[in-house]
Amino acid sequence: MSEVEARPSNFIRQIIDKDLADGKHTGIHTRFPPEPNGYLHIGHAKSICLNFGLAQDYQGQCNLRFDDTNPAKEDIEYVESIKADVKWLGFNWDGDICYSSNYFDDLYSYAVELIEKGLAYVDELSPDEIREYRGSLKQPGKNSPYRSRSVEDNLALFEKMRAGGFEEGKACLRAKIDMSSSFIVMRDPVIYRVRFIEHHQTGNKWCIYPMYDFTHCISDALEGITHSLCTLEFQDNRRLYDWVLDNITIECKPHQYEFSRLNLEYTVMSKRKLNQLVTENLVNGWDDPRMPTISGLRRRGFTPGSIREFCSRIGVTKQDNMIEFGSLEACIREDLNESAPRAMAVLDPVKVVIENFQSEEILTISNHPNKPEMGTRAVPFTRDIWIEADDFREEANKKYKRLVLGKEVRLRGAYVVQANRIEKDSEGNITTIFCSYDPDTLGKNPADGRKVKGVIHWVSVDKGIAADVRLYDRLFTVPNPAAEDDFAATINADSLIVKQAFIEPSLVGASEGQGFQFERTGYFCVDAKDSTDDQLVFNRTVGLRDTWAKIDAE
Repeated sequence: MSEVEARPSNFIRQIIDKDLADGKHTGIHTRFPPEPNGYLHIGHAKSICLNFGLAQDYQGQCNLRFDDTNPAKEDIEYVESIKADVKWLGFNWDGDICYSSNYFDDLYSYAVELIEKGLAYVDELSPDEIREYRGSLKQPGKNSPYRSRSVEDNLALFEKMRAGGFEEGKACLRAKIDMSSSFIVMRDPVIYRVRFIEHHQTGNKWCIYPMYDFTHCISDALEGITHSLCTLEFQDNRRLYDWVLDNITIECKPHQYEFSRLNLEYTVMSKRKLNQLVTENLVNGWDDPRMPTISGLRRRGFTPGSIREFCSRIGVTKQDNMIEFGSLEACIREDLNESAPRAMAVLDPVKVVIENFQSEEILTISNHPNKPEMGTRAVPFTRDIWIEADDFREEANKKYKRLVLGKEVRLRGAYVVQANRIEKDSEGNITTIFCSYDPDTLGKNPADGRKVKGVIHWVSVDKGIAADVRLYDRLFTVPNPAAEDDFAATINADSLIVKQAFIEPSLVGASEGQGFQFERTGYFCVDAKDSTDDQLVFNRTVGLRDTWAKIDAE
């Protein structure tokens, strides 16, 4: 099977294959056009993988173009974060980075051309009046009283707009199309508005800025884009996309194709809502590991490969649907199961004293049970160790495979121990478990044939390192928070729980972002922002299994 045949197909690939076979195009040129008004999220990752992936697979080109036509909401911080996210996902853009602002002179000229053809006019209705005149889905719009101005008057007024002669909201340029169109987007849409604000790329050169629908299609054409891919909410806008290109003098005529956006359970994908979470301090910034942003997922411990795999699995269709959050977690779980070295950390510690063990040993433990090439690590074993409080019971049935008073369990990579007695505090909480160990069970079963089925992890009290461990969970308690009247009211109060844990000393010096499987607990990574040499911080990426699957089924 050839490489092309092995790739999963979708309707966009089928269109491209036909266009190439018919000779409509000799090569493929796509673009990823984010607006720099926030950080990218997992939905943008789907678009990145699609646009850059198609260019790679068809030996074509893909531009990174910033749709920077609204400086009031944009910031150079967002530009830099977007560039970093694209590279982190494993993609590189062709040529220089593009900005819609690169084309402001061209866009102005094309707007003048529409005026000269009698296809655009300066309107002095207020924004509220424009909305009122536009009509509704059931009622046609009505013409603005300024619609019949002469070409000469419109040219002069548009130049006045450019020169700063109108206050914001007092004039705009509208395309003259059809106020009775069944598509509201075609009812004389605004294509330029007045904004007295400095632009992060062009400074104060302009006080008028083009609208997205006017800018986007022309930018595509100027860059020679063959297949302009966007999400389904822009389906009606394709009529305006084509109208603009059909009515200006431009050689390239790209075609827009729409696919379904990514809707992920237990999160929101609206930049407005994500910005609200940040500005109202409901999360700790755009890169909070609970956020669906690419930077948040990266900080949580997701790998580029796991996100690319997720985007591949969900596919590209025209059908809107809600993807289970567990599908995303499954991809990182599978990735880290293969690639993450193992380590031991105790999150809810209780002390164990091994009374017949008096010295200290350095045990050699493998970093991965199925990958000897990943090597081993030295782990100190001492008389006093920490184990998880949940790994001990005074009494238990046969299904409980951990430490029980009077019974045995194996310590991971070490010896078999037996719990003999306990001490409790005045409130009845267990403070110390006293055990004995079988010195002849390191790496082997007891000599007399005793069967010890349970295995638990541990950390030396003397040699273990205190660390903060952050247990991240779904940010919202309902599958579709965006559908709620107040989405912020559904934030999960337990979406972040911080534990004071003890970790084995081999984890000291781990690099920022490095991932590990904490034995029997989950996958964690070193926090890339708050972790220091003096205070290690680990973020839980995902548990060892999907604990929400049962909840969702109930």
